[in-house]
Amino acid sequence: MSAYDEIYQESLNNPEKFWGSAAEHIHWYKKWDKVLDDSDAPYYRWFTGGELNTCYNALDVHVENGRADQAALIYDSPITDSQRTYTYRELRDEVARFAGMLAEKGVVKGERVIIYMPMIAEAAISMLACARLGAVHSVVFGGFAANELAVRIDDAQPKVIVTASCGIEPGRIVEYKPLLDEAIDTATHKPDACIILQREQAIAALVEGRDYDMKELMASAEAHDCVSVAATDPLYILYTSGTTGQPKGIVRDNGGHAVALKWSMKSIYDIDPGDVYWAASDVGWVVGHSYIVYAPLFNGNTTILYEGKPVGTPDAGAFWRVISEHEVRCLFTAPTAFRAIKKEDPDGKLVADYDLTCLDSLFLAGERCDPATLVWAQEKLKVPVIDHWWQTETGWAICANCTGIELLPVKEGSPSKAVPGWDLRVLGEDLQEIKAGEIGALVVKLPLPPGTFPTLWNAKERHHEAYLADYPGYYKTADAGFIDEDGYVFVMSRTDDIINVAGHRLSTGAMEEVLSAHPDVAECAVTGVADKLKGQVPLGFIVLNAGCERSHEDIAKEVIKMVRDRIGPVAAFKQAVVVKRLPKTRSGKILRGTMQKIADVAPWKMPATIDDPVILDEITEVLKSIGYAKKE
Repeated sequence: MSAYDEIYQESLNNPEKFWGSAAEHIHWYKKWDKVLDDSDAPYYRWFTGGELNTCYNALDVHVENGRADQAALIYDSPITDSQRTYTYRELRDEVARFAGMLAEKGVVKGERVIIYMPMIAEAAISMLACARLGAVHSVVFGGFAANELAVRIDDAQPKVIVTASCGIEPGRIVEYKPLLDEAIDTATHKPDACIILQREQAIAALVEGRDYDMKELMASAEAHDCVSVAATDPLYILYTSGTTGQPKGIVRDNGGHAVALKWSMKSIYDIDPGDVYWAASDVGWVVGHSYIVYAPLFNGNTTILYEGKPVGTPDAGAFWRVISEHEVRCLFTAPTAFRAIKKEDPDGKLVADYDLTCLDSLFLAGERCDPATLVWAQEKLKVPVIDHWWQTETGWAICANCTGIELLPVKEGSPSKAVPGWDLRVLGEDLQEIKAGEIGALVVKLPLPPGTFPTLWNAKERHHEAYLADYPGYYKTADAGFIDEDGYVFVMSRTDDIINVAGHRLSTGAMEEVLSAHPDVAECAVTGVADKLKGQVPLGFIVLNAGCERSHEDIAKEVIKMVRDRIGPVAAFKQAVVVKRLPKTRSGKILRGTMQKIADVAPWKMPATIDDPVILDEITEVLKSIGYAKKE
């Protein structure tokens, strides 16, 4: 039996022993009474009776055990041409004073704090300060629309909101304060105080009696000690878009979160204390919570917080500069970032300008990784490129090639096998398991491992309805896919991206895999559109590599033939259009469902997380030019 198989089986056969052993590597004020509490199944809880502090485990424990002078956080901002490194001691002291500042404004254990910040060091500091107090933070992506922020204010009911005067994008300043003011005016709940970091690029006007200058408050703030909380107390709420338009507040607890994330750093990413780890994401997303802020610090690593883009700050070599300069051992980012780099520098010429010998691995997640992008990254970086699959709800990977346990052979298009702790199954429409290689609903047999979400904020019934009701005894991932005979998992698409063509259930992800293999295609999307005869037919959208001057018609014909050759006539793939860019959320997910609704002239709502709304106008015009997006 391989090392992976042995550990995986152990995690499923005796989860209490497995996770109890992992929990010994965390500092507890009071040890747990029960590793796994099943008294209220299907609402399982981990480490009930235990008490700890997340911030202590991220900072103080390292200061007290020999890492005080090691770099903990590197803030790297090509946007402002500035950098700052915090040692573990410096970061602990800054966080302790920040916690004292929040406490002076009435924040105590259990109170909520909304953090509405750009990618600056203060974003991570404010999260850790909340954890230090036992307060519950809710990070809202900086620059989010006022109405969306208002909805989150009303749901979380924060005592305090922490923000900055602005965010900085390439070529423009995004002022946050007018958005915050509008959100507070709109919201029913009013915070007691707003603490604003004034950035020199845009100074915000403060509302007397409500708004405070962060630097002024910090100048007189006193350090605050860590507050002991229950393992089952909430650490944070992270809102994710819901199908009803009402965001879902994913709750993360303190105990299971610390245990699972610390375990994951060595087991999944093969990262040792002292190593430099970089998750090129945003603190507004779950990857930023788990792998910019918490997991690397639990593990005694140096983590990088990057205020920049994969391209344009200044060019497609931006990531290589950061890796080389800070000696990054492991990079974790989204496939969409690599597709952007590949589009601008198809031959990877800029890689040669930097010494990347420090880099041991690249992990990708956030959107299905097409084999063409994975192969390109492998060829250019000459390190293992590992696709892994997880969700906001799970907080860490469901499937991965666990490099710290055993590096398995890579299968292109697969995020490898289920991670220890995850009992992943594939169910058919009759709720029964289906045979290897057949597409069905990917589900996880309960209980979910530690570090996942126990509930939704103030919405237990909605939690049950959205995740537990459809497959009793299982967690519904809402992803479709299959597990092959070797145990490798293939996540093909969201279940609503499976299209029905004349009775055949087909995966749009499988078609995208074919399109992305075309040498001129930088990225692509396939969605189903309504068809009177077949019910639905697939429509491909393709973005071409920079510098490609070939006929769009020729390329479209070639990709149509590729799908016919590789998937077969059953796919009914007869149309592909070239577009300048694809509509995406700020985390890089392609808005396939929105494109489908535009094509079918179905009602749709502007997604709150969209990166650039203008793209949808461009897509609408392209669709009209080929006969879609028009009322009959």
